[in-house]
Amino acid sequence: MTRVLVVDDEPQILRALRINLRVRQYEVLTAATAAQALAMAAAHPPDLVLLDLGLPDMDGVEVIAGLRGWTSVPIIVLSGRADSSDKVEALDAGADDYVTKPFGMEELLARMRAAARRIGPAEDPPRVRLGELTIDLAAKRVTRHAAESDEDGTDIRLTPTEWHLLEVLMRNPGKLLSQRQLLHDVWGPGYDNASGNLRLYMAQLRRKIEPDPARPRWLITEPGMGYRFQPPEEG
Repeated sequence: MTRVLVVDDEPQILRALRINLRVRQYEVLTAATAAQALAMAAAHPPDLVLLDLGLPDMDGVEVIAGLRGWTSVPIIVLSGRADSSDKVEALDAGADDYVTKPFGMEELLARMRAAARRIGPAEDPPRVRLGELTIDLAAKRVTRHAAESDEDGTDIRLTPTEWHLLEVLMRNPGKLLSQRQLLHDVWGPGYDNASGNLRLYMAQLRRKIEPDPARPRWLITEPGMGYRFQPPEEG
């Protein structure tokens, strides 16, 4: 079942889209603010996002940027803004389509099908072997195996925030992610200056994942810039 995240601060629109999409066999998640949308997308990754730009806590374009930091999920903007500059800004930020309110349900469904076709089949969440660890983002599970063994091992518990941070990093292998981007993607708007939070959770992740947390092999710090997930070399 296709999971759709609908983000709009108008209760009647959320209700109408929820009813119309569910009757067509979509799984529907809803959010009325940008913070709720980013948290919902992280906890329950959608297959498609329907996004209003005029949200109460931040502009929808910033939500697009936040999502694009870690996912290529199709994003269709539903907005009352008809100005071409608004459309260009949203599309440049990473939206796949732009539908002006009011809109017809059949047109929206056609746009959703078209966006899904352009993206193609969804990629499976990464499942990576790091030394004695197996990290399965789909199952939200980290398992430590005995050396050279693929048999069931010991589960390592991560907090929801640790999971979210690890997922953002692992979905961007080898890519430098700035502190600001990680704070925005993991904690949401309003945390741009909370670099202490990021250092704390990165240290916790390294203690659980790295063989030697003082000399990390996979969760790398780029001083003054940010962090990157360095996947192991194959072979």
